[in-house]
Amino acid sequence: MTHALPGYLCAEDGTRADVRTAPWCCPVCSGPWDLDFTPDPAAVLDPASGPNSLWRYAPALPLPGAFSVSLAEGHTPLVPLAERIHAKLDFLMPTLSFKDRGAVMLAEVARRLAPERVVADSSGNAGTSVAAYCARAGLDCEVFVPEGTSEKKTGQMRAHGAVVRVVPGGREAAAAAAREAADGPGVFYASHVFNPYFLHGTKTYVYEVWEELGGRLPQVLVVPVGNGTLLLGAALAVAELSRRGVRPPALIAVQAEAVAPLAAAFAAGAEDAGPVPQRPTLAEGIAIPAPPRARQILAAVRASGGTFLTVPEDRLRDAQRDLARRGLFVEPTAAACWAAVGPSAPGDPLRGRTAVIPLCGAGAKTGLAA
Repeated sequence: MTHALPGYLCAEDGTRADVRTAPWCCPVCSGPWDLDFTPDPAAVLDPASGPNSLWRYAPALPLPGAFSVSLAEGHTPLVPLAERIHAKLDFLMPTLSFKDRGAVMLAEVARRLAPERVVADSSGNAGTSVAAYCARAGLDCEVFVPEGTSEKKTGQMRAHGAVVRVVPGGREAAAAAAREAADGPGVFYASHVFNPYFLHGTKTYVYEVWEELGGRLPQVLVVPVGNGTLLLGAALAVAELSRRGVRPPALIAVQAEAVAPLAAAFAAGAEDAGPVPQRPTLAEGIAIPAPPRARQILAAVRASGGTFLTVPEDRLRDAQRDLARRGLFVEPTAAACWAAVGPSAPGDPLRGRTAVIPLCGAGAKTGLAA
């Protein structure tokens, strides 16, 4: 029932809205929504007895009642990669990227709201995920992508039945076009940035790490950050699990050196990040010059006792090849964390601590970086 869906809440000005009638952003400040939802820390979590999907964590998720949208996403392997470092193989998701965690949540929300069409914007992986899950839910879908998006990714979207709109310009131009369309009647904007249900999907990444490590978390979670959906989902899960007595890890956020507004703001001690130029980078999935949730991302990293790291293009390229030689073929964006904290990283960024890194997207989507 749609009336049972937790409502939207603006973290900046306290505005509240009903999911059934709310605009896609806060009508007061135009910022992204959070969710008026905190799971009960006393609720029994027994994922081993649940379905073989992220719905195994239903007591911690904000979608009460029966769900119907799933492609058996989640429960991806956690494998040792180096001394003290494990990698979580989220590129083994149904559409070959971690974005399935959030897309299945958005598709389930949209199914319950029954819009005329679903609109999304993406540099690739989020669009393919939303297209696939909309197909699974029987929803019409339209995805806005910037010019230069991988043809393998746009081809995947079209294969799932989505209409693909290629927008001249960069990632921000595609987002602006999608938001204009989202203002139309009968449209559900499946934004992985503005819609908080997406974050409550990505938080299952950390719940799975907790499960796979026998009820604990590593000392550090290393996360690639562009719009910050995985990091903010991780921060949600860490907060929720800490209420259950789990020791919280530090969050290390990784950006490409070419487009690093958050790292620059963090180094300057700023609470928010100003926009930076959109420069080319192999890590296209995190090349976001003006992330809308910048304040939240910076606050989450600081609160955890973590930091930001940046990686240059040559190390991204080398890290992708190094992972491939270890049997793991991922796209350059997915290699960013390995470039930041792996054996070839300068210094000792982990300071001897245990860590988990995500391998977020399959190399089959992009090929090997030239």
